Amino acid sequence: MGDKRPTTTTGSPGAAQPAGIEIVGLTKRFLTPKGETFTAIHDVTLTVEPGQFCAIVGPTGCGKSTTLAQVSGLERPSAGSVSVGGRIVEGITSGVSYMFQADSLFPWKTVLGNVMIGPVLVGTPKKQAEALAMDWLRRVGLAGFEDRYPHQLSGGMRKRVAMAAALINNPRILLMDEPFGALDVQTKAIMQTELLGLWEELRPSVLFITHDLDEAVALSDRVVIMTSSPGTVKDVFDVDLPRPRGDVQEIRHEERFLEIQGRIWESLRDEVTRAYQQTAGAAA
Repeated sequence: MGDKRPTTTTGSPGAAQPAGIEIVGLTKRFLTPKGETFTAIHDVTLTVEPGQFCAIVGPTGCGKSTTLAQVSGLERPSAGSVSVGGRIVEGITSGVSYMFQADSLFPWKTVLGNVMIGPVLVGTPKKQAEALAMDWLRRVGLAGFEDRYPHQLSGGMRKRVAMAAALINNPRILLMDEPFGALDVQTKAIMQTELLGLWEELRPSVLFITHDLDEAVALSDRVVIMTSSPGTVKDVFDVDLPRPRGDVQEIRHEERFLEIQGRIWESLRDEVTRAYQQTAGAAA
């Protein structure tokens, strides 16, 4: 994904309790450049409990990102509804932070300037916003880097900045669209472990999009499998690994982790195969 939009952060710092997400019969259709109707998702129904970490996994093009866009209020559904905290989403959802696969940082702003954006947008005085941002940079291991610019940081460091920017306003809901997909394996594991630690502190409700089944199981309380296009919910699996989970690399070797991962893969494999066959057929 080449998305360059900034991390969206709304709501007031330190205030809101986590909110549940209720998606009922959600359908989204688009018009193609040829004027034809394309259905991205169809009749998606799922629930995320307050404070729950929920991952959505499915083949490429199944509508995972489209589902997130409906929850955030960035897009309106063609049919069905999304409720957050018991209220129907009819515009930009209050108390939501959005973390994209791309770094989504302003290149002309310093690390401190990027992390400050959320508090400033909700009216926090500049000095207070600076202090809050400095605290978050310390929490993500970037104390001393506040005057650097994004191009002066490694990929993992830029993700830390993006994560601080997403969490600084203490969101009720955290939407994450393959946030670690572009990282190397080692850095990705470090970032996953850091995310778990920060999430344990704040406990927002999380919808986490990923193609990585191991990542979904290691991080989540619940894993939702979506079908190939048009996407809908095929299966929902509860992940009963104990919390706090600690080091993600160690979790992946546990017997219970392997059992859960194997069961979910049985469901996911058919959809991945079907999506590949559809793509191969279209290319032919």
